[in-house]
Amino acid sequence: MKVAFATTDGINIDEHFGRAGLFAVYELKVDGYEFLEMRKFAEGRDLEIEKTKGLGVEHESKVENKVTKLADCKIVYLTEIGGPSAARLAKKGIMPIKVKEIVSIKESMEKLLTAAQASPPPWLKKALYVTR
Repeated sequence: MKVAFATTDGINIDEHFGRAGLFAVYELKVDGYEFLEMRKFAEGRDLEIEKTKGLGVEHESKVENKVTKLADCKIVYLTEIGGPSAARLAKKGIMPIKVKEIVSIKESMEKLLTAAQASPPPWLKKALYVTR
């Protein structure tokens, strides 16, 4: 199962979904996890999405493009996300997970692995089952 992290440095979950220029993508496996790739949407912040906020269709199109490029991921970790973007992710079967403070990607993957191996919540069990 693929998991994406909104990040500025590839180490921490420290960015808002819309303005994230980078997403680190990992593969969660039964016995561990591995880094797959960095998906780059912009240099630094995604100004294309930020600049079009409030412009209706143009903004929606740019957000939808980001969601589509993350559609193979089952979970996206981030610091913040707007309601419409969260709904777009959910519609594609992607679970957005907000972190309350900046946390390392490694720590989050370790917790996710532990949850998956122990007694996963229903949404995680479903995501794991669908990808196997």
